[in-house]
Amino acid sequence: MSLIRKSVENMSGYVPGEQPDDSRIVKLNTNENPYPPSPVVQKALSSLDAEKLRLYPNPVADALRKRIAELHGCSVDNVFVGNGSDEVLALCTRAFVENDGSIGYLDPSYSLYPVLADIRDVEKRPVPLKEDFTWDVPSDYEASLFMLTNPNAPTGMLASVDQVRDFCSNFNGVVLVDEAYVDFSSWNCMELALEMKNVMVARTLSKSFSLAGLRVGYVVGSEPLISAMYKLKDSYNLDMISQEMALAALSDIEHMTLNAAKIIATRVRLSKELEALGYHVLPSETNFLWVKPANINAKDLFERLKNIGILVRYFNGDTTGDYIRITIGTDEEVEELLKALKT
Repeated sequence: MSLIRKSVENMSGYVPGEQPDDSRIVKLNTNENPYPPSPVVQKALSSLDAEKLRLYPNPVADALRKRIAELHGCSVDNVFVGNGSDEVLALCTRAFVENDGSIGYLDPSYSLYPVLADIRDVEKRPVPLKEDFTWDVPSDYEASLFMLTNPNAPTGMLASVDQVRDFCSNFNGVVLVDEAYVDFSSWNCMELALEMKNVMVARTLSKSFSLAGLRVGYVVGSEPLISAMYKLKDSYNLDMISQEMALAALSDIEHMTLNAAKIIATRVRLSKELEALGYHVLPSETNFLWVKPANINAKDLFERLKNIGILVRYFNGDTTGDYIRITIGTDEEVEELLKALKT
């Protein structure tokens, strides 16, 4: 008799992007921000009193929730703060999906979604993207929870607020709009979380705030949905250091905005350069590009770049196998990539 749940034995775990130890690697594979976080964060880290670490952190991150509520014009009761947005996603699968329920998501999208469904051992109900990587959910579609990344990953494409609103209005379950890349995009869906009782909007400080090394994410939604998540979270799910550093980062929105603007400018330039090389580049509203190479197989290109110390991301599969995903790095890193592609 096995000591491990059968569903766990049969499932595949989430596979994150490669994290090399060699600092000489040009790392364009995990959508990290190439620029440091706000100096306010460094100052807060330097002034941290180690004596305080003997105490438990605030169990519900009151100060951080208050700041997030101020930013979005809502009540603290509409805000849940988690150990990265991944904890937010996991708690949603526990709070809003019965054992005989189902979890929906676009395909391709964030590859953690099907893993979370497998962890719960519930039905997966993926909605395949169309040939041009846009989406349209069938009118008779049903699921308990739908996880909608917008802008989507790995494609980088952004659906309109009206399209998302229409989908949420006709969907009977909970919709979690995952806005991990929102600060690189032209619009967002936060208003829907404050208007509609079945919609939640999740954000992370990993991308635009340059805090991937911490694990801080949050979600905004109606009070009943947020309250349900607080019933399920770990007793102290966000440590003291993460709370203080996140609060410091959110006190300097201007720094984040300037960094995001630099990344967007580099994204536009890289897109044009790749198109000039004959590559097919999807319109991106993120800090990465979804690219179909010219005159070379995508997997071969991925491997050849890796051999010369440049990491991009490759996703094997019928829909994704012809493309690579390139994180927007510094201008110097992008120049090194372009030099390699040209030769």
